[in-house]
Amino acid sequence: MALKTRLPWLSAVVLLWAADLCHAQGTKYGLWTPDRAHSDAQPIQWTGGQFEFPCASTKSLFKSSGKYVSKNVIATRAQLIGDTIYLALPRYRKGVPATLVKTSVKPGTCSTTFKPYPCWDLQEEGNCKALQSVVDLVVDQNEVLWVLDTGIVNTLETPVRKCAPKVVAMSVKTGKVLKTVSLEGLTSSSSRLQYLVVDYAPDGGCFVYVSDAANRAIIVYNLQADRGFRVVLPKAVSAGCRSRDVLYIALIRRDCGSTELYFTYLSTSKLFSLKSEYLRSGVADGRILDLGKKPTRMVIIGTDNGSAIFFRNEGDAEVYRWDTNSTFAEANFKPVYRSQTCQLVTHAVPDYKRNTMRVLQSNFPDYMQNRVGCGAIQQLGLMQGCW
Repeated sequence: MALKTRLPWLSAVVLLWAADLCHAQGTKYGLWTPDRAHSDAQPIQWTGGQFEFPCASTKSLFKSSGKYVSKNVIATRAQLIGDTIYLALPRYRKGVPATLVKTSVKPGTCSTTFKPYPCWDLQEEGNCKALQSVVDLVVDQNEVLWVLDTGIVNTLETPVRKCAPKVVAMSVKTGKVLKTVSLEGLTSSSSRLQYLVVDYAPDGGCFVYVSDAANRAIIVYNLQADRGFRVVLPKAVSAGCRSRDVLYIALIRRDCGSTELYFTYLSTSKLFSLKSEYLRSGVADGRILDLGKKPTRMVIIGTDNGSAIFFRNEGDAEVYRWDTNSTFAEANFKPVYRSQTCQLVTHAVPDYKRNTMRVLQSNFPDYMQNRVGCGAIQQLGLMQGCW
């Protein structure tokens, strides 16, 4: 459900804010009224990763064995439900004890401590029933948490394929694993699985879409039929790709209930889209829309679960919002956020409880180059105003 459809009273709130303009701070990122700001939606910052271990001796054992190195931990993707945030901690380097965690965003929380989700047993490296390296996660309309596990660890050092890639669905309410989808038969040894989307057809059928950048493909899995297939994209989609590129995918939901998948490679010059009904049926030939040339290399960082896509330009801290109901043109790209610390946003996610959008940001480039000292500085920020 779109963020805007979850806020039927937002127009009234905007009118109340408008009456208090004399106290507001106006910027190109929107209108920010300090005395009306969400008091329980303040930025949360942490360095590296601190975990809630079962006991002190377990923590010592993890440290001495090299299974826990705080500076090697970084959160790249997030999902919010109520006062809980779920984070993907890819195992880019050794020393990441858990690859899927949760922590509290309640006001007054003194420190950010990660609790493995749903439990420690599902974080064991080498155990193919457990999670190996979670790179993306999605919470669907039924509060089911879906995670994409590549099965490959130490990707920035010496990559090791521990297990076959998979998608795992868990109930947020109970913490139980509901479904595990193996992607082994839908991938190759060269596959680079990067992003995950969950879609529901008009008849209620659930579908999972996964981007495979190396094979110029989108993996489609029909949960009801318990089968999947690959949709290989036209060569025009990857024209101008670098050798190890990123294939972004973003699902847009229309007011009429239909959905559409937008996709692009980081290094290519164009953005494309495909109606989900064609994707679900595996009939993509001749139905992919070329939306036009990108002004720069776009890094798609999320949606509002409605018609808006959030993105930034490669290496730039400024975040833009594009309403896909408008034409794909720079005039329709609205600046909505910029990190005050020059950190880069890796994910923009809806915070329904606080009726706003949140941004997960960090000094990710420093982390990639192993220049973070005590660890990457990460922050859950807040988009300003009434954009």
